[in-house]
Amino acid sequence: MIRIKARAPAAREGVLPALWGALAVGYKFGCPLAQQNGLGARIVTGAVFFAVGTGLIVQVRRSLLRELRQARRVAGAAQSVLLRPPPPRLDGLRLAAAQLSADRGAAIGGDLYEAVATEHGVRVVMGDVRGHGLAALGTAAALLGSFREAAHDEPELALVLRRLERAHARHLRERCRADHPASGRDPGPPVAEEFVTVLLLEIARDGAVHALNCGHPWPYLLSGTRVEPLTRADPLPPLGPFPLPAHPAAESCGRLLPGESLVLFTDGAEDARDARGRFFPLPTMLREALSRHPVTPQSMLRTVFAALLRHTAGRPVDDVAILVLRNDRRGARSPGPRDTGTDDTAVRPPRTPVDPQPTTPR
Repeated sequence: MIRIKARAPAAREGVLPALWGALAVGYKFGCPLAQQNGLGARIVTGAVFFAVGTGLIVQVRRSLLRELRQARRVAGAAQSVLLRPPPPRLDGLRLAAAQLSADRGAAIGGDLYEAVATEHGVRVVMGDVRGHGLAALGTAAALLGSFREAAHDEPELALVLRRLERAHARHLRERCRADHPASGRDPGPPVAEEFVTVLLLEIARDGAVHALNCGHPWPYLLSGTRVEPLTRADPLPPLGPFPLPAHPAAESCGRLLPGESLVLFTDGAEDARDARGRFFPLPTMLREALSRHPVTPQSMLRTVFAALLRHTAGRPVDDVAILVLRNDRRGARSPGPRDTGTDDTAVRPPRTPVDPQPTTPR
């Protein structure tokens, strides 16, 4: 648990208020002008006390701003540890990620992501906790902590998902105890309504992609100038409301060839609406990003987030997280503008472009 302890005021911070107070008392009882009742004396007295009051307010304001800046630095450090930025390169993959919180003053919210290189390949998680802002941080922390351990320990992607399910169940049980009336705390949202969508990906050294999806939007595959969903398989239910199948099988999603990219995102990206109620056209923005050069994960993020902020007039109503992975490994040809991205050793299921639609029910 992270605790922020208020700093005790330093002795020098109380010097100026004491001086201002001593000035006011000294003027009132030691200055003959303060004892007079004439108009001029009253004006001077009022000016003196106005100056004293203004000085006290300015000093208190400076002290509060200093404490606020310190608290923000501590909160920013804690949030960066929880949702740390991925490395720019990971086992031959180029990565970039960004997150936009709907809660003002919070650097992160209910979205989570992580990518780690393991002996089983690069494993990635993208999740979306019900709700947003600081109230969802506990669930995000529990799942991220579990994934960072299980991704290295478990040989199968299904076992990683099992670990996440158990971590989420433990977190909900702790929430139940914390929200009990005997704890004396204000109860949060009902635990029975809590759920989290999770997408797990495993990218092997040969580019083979396997996925397990619990109610999350499927990522988009960017190949040449094409933008299409990675697969159309039906996802499993989100973690929380329903138990997972006894033996969930990872979905085989073909190969991620050199030069191709995957764009993982939370539903806040496609569900964002403008003033007329229109959804954000994420595939269109990704095609626009592909038309610009150089095409890098960072440039794609800049293009998409700039368009998203314009679309929502700078006021998104839900958290948004986007993670881009590009295969920069050598040893195979990169797909060109007219290349299908397949060869004799790579078989990819057919894909067709789709229109953006809301993906995760609320």
